[in-house]
Amino acid sequence: MKIFPSTAPVWINANPSFKYFDGRIIRYLSNQIPIAYWEYDQDLDEASSLDVALTLLHDYLKSKSQEINLIGHGTGGLLGLLYARKYPHRVKSLTLLGVGCAPAIDWQAHYYHMRKMLPCSQDTLLGRIVQMMFGNQSCANTSNLVKILKKDLQTAPTRHSLFQIDLVRSGGVSMPMMVCGSDNDSIVDLPTLQRWSNYLKEDDLLWTTPMGHHFFHYFFPELTGRQIIKFWKGVEQTSKIMPSKLVNI
Repeated sequence: MKIFPSTAPVWINANPSFKYFDGRIIRYLSNQIPIAYWEYDQDLDEASSLDVALTLLHDYLKSKSQEINLIGHGTGGLLGLLYARKYPHRVKSLTLLGVGCAPAIDWQAHYYHMRKMLPCSQDTLLGRIVQMMFGNQSCANTSNLVKILKKDLQTAPTRHSLFQIDLVRSGGVSMPMMVCGSDNDSIVDLPTLQRWSNYLKEDDLLWTTPMGHHFFHYFFPELTGRQIIKFWKGVEQTSKIMPSKLVNI
């Protein structure tokens, strides 16, 4: 699989607070092939908007001369999905990590739903969500992770709020797609992942790890990375048989 920097797969990060959890798999993947890393860092004074992030992502990707493999976890994966639907001619494949069949339902959707239902403090609630996302943690780890979640509430582009939970239509994309998840993820649970089967094409793939919770790619970077590389190699082989043309728009 020969990849040049200009056509390297692009990892989309729309949760800058979670960047640390991408590090292990990014290092593994970049040891195999070049990987580009695109990050959306929302200013505290800006309105929370996926549309702005989508526009900026397009400004970056429209300079590419060929179709690109996109990959993202959580909100980054959702952003990649929205981009692939809007600009399918620019995307060679899409890899989603921790994105369910109802793609907008992320940890923040769970947070705002629980916030309305449970009479407890924000820190107590976020501590519970830490367990959902990472499994049982020490008090010190839980405290540090709660701080990270608080920051993500401020900096990640989202339409969720106490007023309403945003929804994005279910369904796939026209290009090859790989959906990755964990069997014990409480944010994007196994039934939610398995409902992707209703929309997968012949060249799509649904793959899960037995463990790892919501950040399975952090806990099992090599296992997850090998599957992603294998998927990209298959996409590359198919594209050589059926090359496509990119029209600048």
